[in-house]
Amino acid sequence: TPTATPISRPSRPSTTSSTRMLACGPIEVDLDACLIRVGGREVSLALLEFRLLVYLMKGQGRVRTREQLLRHVWSYPVDSATRTIETHVKRLRAKLGDAGELIETVRSIGYRMREDAR
Repeated sequence: TPTATPISRPSRPSTTSSTRMLACGPIEVDLDACLIRVGGREVSLALLEFRLLVYLMKGQGRVRTREQLLRHVWSYPVDSATRTIETHVKRLRAKLGDAGELIETVRSIGYRMREDAR
């Protein structure tokens, strides 16, 4: 009688080695899946809020000026006079709950993600 050979299933890629992650305190960002978790709880963000959070987290501890934020997150001309940054930071902080305090305002310059929250 012929012996049955087991059907091999394709192996799943390892999520630990291929997943690009950012973390700051309780905030975790899965860049590949575009997922945000705060303290293990998934948080839904609008696209610009997501881009803003990622940009701040990639530069933890460094001040991001209004001009840098407009150029890298919004692709606006640097001379744009707009309050959109403040509006989006306020919404982002609210959605992050207590973890929103990790985004610091640097008066008259811009914002930074605290790096001591690791």
